[in-house]
Amino acid sequence: MLGLETVAALIAKDGLVLLAPIAVLEGPIVTVIAAWLASRGLLDVWSVGVVVILADLLGDAVFYSLGRWGLHRLPIRWRYRMGLSRARLAQVSGHFQRNGVKTLVVGKLTHSAGAAVLVAAGLARMPMGRFLWVNLAATIPKSLFFVAIGYAFGSAYSRIDDWIARISLLLLGVILLAGIVWLIKRTTWK
Repeated sequence: MLGLETVAALIAKDGLVLLAPIAVLEGPIVTVIAAWLASRGLLDVWSVGVVVILADLLGDAVFYSLGRWGLHRLPIRWRYRMGLSRARLAQVSGHFQRNGVKTLVVGKLTHSAGAAVLVAAGLARMPMGRFLWVNLAATIPKSLFFVAIGYAFGSAYSRIDDWIARISLLLLGVILLAGIVWLIKRTTWK
């Protein structure tokens, strides 16, 4: 991974052409850096917003595709070792039929659970059109939030990156704790 100073210098030099692929890989902190550069007049802030939203959607589509078309190509014994039995896949599919929208929005907004949720949506064979619309609806406010943070406070991007990491870990902990509580309640109430 490139250092944040290097990323800032590269985006300042090459602009939106380089922002797009880096934003697919890194997301929030790259958005903050690009918006900070826009506040300094080096990039257009509206173009930054559009590029990071499209890059985020592209990255999400890659994870979705991995779940939808990639994991099914693994040998059955490998899938079973990963906990992907037919019964488990049916459960995931049922969950996404009932709660797919909520699950995707939570996965997008928590950042830490995002990749797993996106792959699970693909595994569940959530319709691609619905997946993209829900992701777009969740991506726009999330990306614009980071654009606003970067535009206003982007010079402190190193500290912002630390906060993004801390909040993501905290949210992951909350998600894991909620999952454990849910499992305990589920098994003790039967």
